[in-house]
Amino acid sequence: MTILVEVSPELEASLTAEAALHGMDLQKYAGKLLEERRTIYAARSGTLTREEFHAMLRELAEGSEALPKLPTSAFSRESIYEEHL
Repeated sequence: MTILVEVSPELEASLTAEAALHGMDLQKYAGKLLEERRTIYAARSGTLTREEFHAMLRELAEGSEALPKLPTSAFSRESIYEEHL
């Protein structure tokens, strides 16, 4: 689907720069922004489709592959709640 949106030259320049930072062209980046906004709106209304839920999980996990892998034994109730003991 194609949507034509009129924006100011300043907004276009800003969005183009953001798109480049994400390695995307402006059209794909604008579509991604709309999809993210839809997911946020759906979450507020308490209704997510399966696709929106999976998109939200993918977004949450984005960049997590760089995190160190820790065994579950590295976590304990005490280490999580140590300030409250």
